[in-house]
This record gives sequence, C-alpha cells and structure tokens, in this order.
Amino acid sequence: MEFERVLSYFDEDGDGKISPNELRSRMAKIGGEFQLKEVEIAIEALDSDGDGLLSLGDLITLMESGGEEEKLKDLREAFEMYDNEGCGFITPKSLKRMLKKLGDSKSIEECKLMIKRFDLDGDGVLSFEEFRIMMD
Repeated sequence: MEFERVLSYFDEDGDGKISPNELRSRMAKIGGEFQLKEVEIAIEALDSDGDGLLSLGDLITLMESGGEEEKLKDLREAFEMYDNEGCGFITPKSLKRMLKKLGDSKSIEECKLMIKRFDLDGDGVLSFEEFRIMMD
C-alpha cells in the first residue's frame, strides 16, 4: 500500500509507471534538481522490463534495497562496537570486553568458542563478513 502511494505521487499521468519527466518534475517539487539525462540513467538502472519507465515492482526493489543499505549500516555500527580495538576484527578479548559491558561475563576461552562457531576461515577472529553472516 505504501509503495502504491509513492508510485501514484510520481505517476502524474496515472498510467501506472514513472517516466523520466515525471520523476524529474516531482523531484524538483521536493527540492531535487536533476538533468533529464541523469534521471534517464537512474531509471535505466532500475527498469526491469526495459521500457524506459519505472513500474511498481521497480519501485519496490529500489525502496527495499534502501532498507538493505540501512541494515548493512546498522550491522557495521554494531560490529564496530565489538571491534573496540579498531583492528577490523572481533577478537576474543574485544568480545569479552563488550559482553562485560552488556552484563554478561565470559572467560576468554568461552569467547574463543563463541567466535569459533562463526569463524569461517579459522583465523580465530570474526571479520565483518563473518559477523554479517552470523547476524542473518
């Protein structure tokens, strides 16, 4: 329902699709100035059926991918909280420190075991990619 409202806002002629001119016109009304060529390139990148227009499905894909970017940003922030040494990895020591802050006291050995479950490359630490997989 929310996606349909967004589509209808941009779809000035009511044909169920957003043309480059419609997108440019509506973006100008909310403060975004774009050249027609820029808008055409953006639509081309998102247009799933090659008709030069954005359909409801294209719009949903665009809006949901924004959600993925936000989720990735949130995961990165969480990872950085655990990577309090700033080394780019969650080590047993940094995991122990963060868990203690959260009120859960674990030994270094327990932290090593926790990391081992998700340590795909066996290096004894969690990279961001391993952390992301663990959190999915």
